[in-house]
Amino acid sequence: MLSDQPNLVPHLEKLATQLEGSLQFDRLTRTLYATDASVYREMPLAVAFPKSESDIQKLIHFATEHGTSLIPRTAGTSLAGQCVGNGIVVDVSKHFTQILEFNKEERWVRVQPGVVRDELNRYLKPHGLFFSPITSTANRAMIGGMVGNNSSGTTSIVYGVTRDKVISLNTILSDGKKVVFGEISQDDFDRKCGQKDLEGTIYRHIFDELNNPEIREEIHAQFPKKSIHRRNTGYAVDELLKTEFFEGKEKFNFCKLLAGSEGTLAFTTEIKISLDPLPDPVEIVVAAHFESIHESMKSAQVAMKHPATAVELMDKIILDCTKESIEYSKNRYFVEGDPEAILMIEFRGKTLDEAMAKGEALVADLKAGGYGYAYPIIEPTKVSSAWALRAAGLGLLGNIPGDPKAVACIEDTAVDIEDLADYIDEVDAMMEGFNQKPVHYAHAGAGEIHLRPILDLKKAEDVEEFYQISLASAKLVKKYQGSLSGEHGDGRVRAAFIPLMVGEKNYELFRRIKYTWDPKNIFNPGKIVDAAPMNKFLRYEPGMVTPEHQTVFDYSADGGILRLAEKCNGSGDCRKLPGSGGTMCPSFMATRNERDTVRGRANTLREFLTLDKKENAFDHPEIKEALDLCLSCKGCTAECPSGVDMASMKAEFLYQYQKTNGVPLRSKAFAYINELNELGAKVPGIANFFLSNSLTGGLMKSLLNVAPSRNLPEISPISLRKWYKKNYASLPGPAKAIKSVYFFVDEFTNHNDTQIGIKAVSLLKKLGYDVKVIDHEESGRSALSKGLLQKAKKHAEANVRTFEKLIDGNTPLIGLEPSAILSFRDEYPRIVSPDLVPAAKKLKFHVKLIDEFLGQEVAAGNINPESFTSKSQKITLHGHCHQKALSSLTWTQKILSLPANYTVETIPSGCCGMAGSFGYEAEHFELSQQVGELVLFPAVRKAEADTLIAAPGTSCRHQIADGTGRKAKHPVEILWEALNL
Repeated sequence: MLSDQPNLVPHLEKLATQLEGSLQFDRLTRTLYATDASVYREMPLAVAFPKSESDIQKLIHFATEHGTSLIPRTAGTSLAGQCVGNGIVVDVSKHFTQILEFNKEERWVRVQPGVVRDELNRYLKPHGLFFSPITSTANRAMIGGMVGNNSSGTTSIVYGVTRDKVISLNTILSDGKKVVFGEISQDDFDRKCGQKDLEGTIYRHIFDELNNPEIREEIHAQFPKKSIHRRNTGYAVDELLKTEFFEGKEKFNFCKLLAGSEGTLAFTTEIKISLDPLPDPVEIVVAAHFESIHESMKSAQVAMKHPATAVELMDKIILDCTKESIEYSKNRYFVEGDPEAILMIEFRGKTLDEAMAKGEALVADLKAGGYGYAYPIIEPTKVSSAWALRAAGLGLLGNIPGDPKAVACIEDTAVDIEDLADYIDEVDAMMEGFNQKPVHYAHAGAGEIHLRPILDLKKAEDVEEFYQISLASAKLVKKYQGSLSGEHGDGRVRAAFIPLMVGEKNYELFRRIKYTWDPKNIFNPGKIVDAAPMNKFLRYEPGMVTPEHQTVFDYSADGGILRLAEKCNGSGDCRKLPGSGGTMCPSFMATRNERDTVRGRANTLREFLTLDKKENAFDHPEIKEALDLCLSCKGCTAECPSGVDMASMKAEFLYQYQKTNGVPLRSKAFAYINELNELGAKVPGIANFFLSNSLTGGLMKSLLNVAPSRNLPEISPISLRKWYKKNYASLPGPAKAIKSVYFFVDEFTNHNDTQIGIKAVSLLKKLGYDVKVIDHEESGRSALSKGLLQKAKKHAEANVRTFEKLIDGNTPLIGLEPSAILSFRDEYPRIVSPDLVPAAKKLKFHVKLIDEFLGQEVAAGNINPESFTSKSQKITLHGHCHQKALSSLTWTQKILSLPANYTVETIPSGCCGMAGSFGYEAEHFELSQQVGELVLFPAVRKAEADTLIAAPGTSCRHQIADGTGRKAKHPVEILWEALNL
């Protein structure tokens, strides 16, 4: 409850009953919304999820009546603290998500503010149009936030900024009245000025202010150079001067002012934006390598004399961060040597020759000027992965180990391109005075380099330096007549410097505008005007000591479990939707709840583990609630640029929480599934009767709270181990084996998927491999998923001891079930005792999924297509989450394509939704199905009847069967059936 403002609780409870949407003010929800992607934290009063304009009007009335405020929020990726405040956060990302109207001929679309930029462009692409501003967060950034921040992105040098695209805005003013702002004629302007309401006051006020020559003169004298198209400092009154009512010829449109106003003037409910034709289809990137930042800045000036569509910088610090990321290290293929900086310069053309000619002309100019040492040209098929490397910059900065981080405070300055090299030289000299080597990246072509100092904001002295660096930067930007904010906005981090940037007179003009539009200061107060000091309300109390927590998993590489959670900087990569591809975060994709993101869970862990006073710091139902819908898919292991490993933290949390609260019966049953199967395997017929019989099976499901409609996996009549001992010697195969392999008999294959195991062993032997099966422990996967970490640790240690002297580069350990065999690669080195860590780390390099092993043997020439049928067959493949995160689906695609006429189509699905036992649990069944329906189920249903469905994971195959009625096969089964040996 609201311990800080208990008197408002009855009023909030009443308001909640009046909304079509919802209003939440529990501690967990408020915690989730206390931060954005900035360094700020302030606990909100409540969080609203409106469903209608009427809801927003009621919220405005409530804020006015009770003296609180409304903080509009979409994806919450703001870097300057725009979404942080102590009022009611109004999250429109859940319900205001509709594309309302589209006009292809006139090239515009009308949307609600919660529409995701990339989702909109997927809708527009078949019509040959797109919304051109693109940010690095485009797969989760929403149009409302882009308008509020006046977002720019990589292509602003060609297409302009969001402000240039806004045609009209449907808003609700601070008096609750709905008002549409757009282009307006002289007659309509005069009529508006005559209105006796707030709207009329707004029009009269702006005319009176800007009709004053002294005010106009002050704007011209103090605002950034007109040649800088990225200008987000304060309110854009200079844009209004360009209109026919004052100094120019443009139509008057208040949207120019509202874009970039950070929700401080009105609440936007609909947005009409202009569209551009899709760019030329062929894209290449010149990746020019430099030995100094200065050289790269000079080269940006050269690049801007060419028809480039993007000129983007990555410096050595960013590039070094990409080396450590599982996902992004794959995208470094074009990096030559150890450059201090790389400029990525994009060119487009109708043909490859046309695009290449543009790129080669730039390379020739750079060489003639003596700039750079390498100029690889990235061709169209690889461009997206190269840009993914650049886009990951923000999140990757969170990977810097320890408490010092690359802090957003001076990252958004923009200067004229001709001033850029000299300005950056002065910035670097200034930073050297603070003993800093800043991070440089982003929009060199637009004169905007994202610069970040490395600071530990847990230290009081670094908090002071945070301010001093920001102040020094502001003074330097002013010297060059630049903009303190190019695209990220003022928010909390820059607003206090606005008087310095535009002068006190213009700042007072901003204040008059703000309080004319919003007399009661209910719309996002403290942003742009009347801001708190920029080094207050930070995520951490200055001088705080990071609490240490004893854990079973070894988190020492991250400085402990709390610092692992703190690596989340809020960039919100985990909020991407299914259309963007990838696995992270399946539950968020289904629910659209902030709680169900890696960011939400990390913020919850950070909050409670930092501020906790309990004997068991993990004993909080709020953490349990936040982690409940984490499917432990490991998508974040590969896809989170900051490397926030939520799957292991969930397992650790469950272990720690259960030390105080006990282990539920169902968790014990799933964790001990191998032992239970061992018992059932003694009398498999009787066991299966009890499992499948509607009466006894139903009672068992009821006792364990398993979803009634789920089919419990049956026990095989014979285990794989028993079959192997009885039959292996007589299996057909060549007289001389290519090599020996050890086969890991995981607990699922041994008792439930025995026939798949039999086919795997038979396939390997027939292809020429000596398959060894020895006694070993189960993988411990079920125990890991249920937080029984001591049990999992015991299995891991036993397996490491068993295999450490048997396995090497010539004799690998291979397994069928991704979640089991990949435990060697992921959890084992972090959970075994210190004396076994070296062996576990060595072992993980020689443990392979069977898909990997077969694929590598194909590449080595040991397996060839002639061993398989020449018949035609279509295959639709769904990959296992752990495989996608810790290995690669490429191997599965490769082996399934081995038969000459087999064609494989990979479903662009994330998690299937089953996730081990998760989808069996009654309270999770509905969500499990929702996750399956995102991409997987529709794709399987769409597949033709004679198309084979392939899925390496046992959980995935069960989910596909339950969700679609189609039988999915393990890739090994398909290969076995395709053999013609």
